[in-house]
Amino acid sequence: MQAFETVAIAAAAVAAGGINAVVGSGTLITFPTLLAFGYPPVLANVSNTIGLVPGVLSAAYGYRAELKGQRSRLLKLGLASLLGGVAGAVLLLKLSADTFSSAVPVLILIACALVLLQPRLQKWLARRDSRGRADGGVPLWAGVLGTGVYGGYFGAAQGVLLMGLFGSFLRDDVQRLNAVKNVLASIVNGVAAILFIAVTTVDWTVAGVIAVGSTLGGVIGARVGRRLSPAVLRGLIVAVGVTAAVAAAV
Repeated sequence: MQAFETVAIAAAAVAAGGINAVVGSGTLITFPTLLAFGYPPVLANVSNTIGLVPGVLSAAYGYRAELKGQRSRLLKLGLASLLGGVAGAVLLLKLSADTFSSAVPVLILIACALVLLQPRLQKWLARRDSRGRADGGVPLWAGVLGTGVYGGYFGAAQGVLLMGLFGSFLRDDVQRLNAVKNVLASIVNGVAAILFIAVTTVDWTVAGVIAVGSTLGGVIGARVGRRLSPAVLRGLIVAVGVTAAVAAAV
């Protein structure tokens, strides 16, 4: 790996770690960077997923204060993410990317619409059920499972999809939901990474550079993201999501 290549991948990893902590879609920075330097798509995706694990873990740790009181929610949704992440990783290793990739822009744009409409959705849910729901029920669990499949397969904008689901089914502070999003993304990336390490080829130099950069970015992103107002954070989620959808369509 040339010095310029190393610096470019490291810089992309720092940016990806920061974006993942705040909104998600960091993969859309690191993955194209690897492709630009000539790495084969599957090898790039596998190495990128492994490298981003420390970054999402550092982001989850940065949001630890917002995780208080959410143990039951994390256990329930974490299982969905675990199962989905394994299934998605198996799909990457076994199936063609064409059919699944064609659905990605649509999924991301739907998620952006859900995030944008989150305040109205919460009011609507409040009118339907004055007690609210702490866990989102089966629909949210199934949505998190599906997002886990997508995240294990590719991963770009899985955070946007999760926040869109949370906005539809949960009534809670957006920062607390963002903290849950980081934990679930850590689970998906983590189980996918374990499977990739066990059964396929990994470029450990690339994975190592991304790991260092994404960890730094995750710490920075968590500090910045926790200071953002719900409206600003929601706007960033939509902006990154639309960008992700356009990039995926191209």
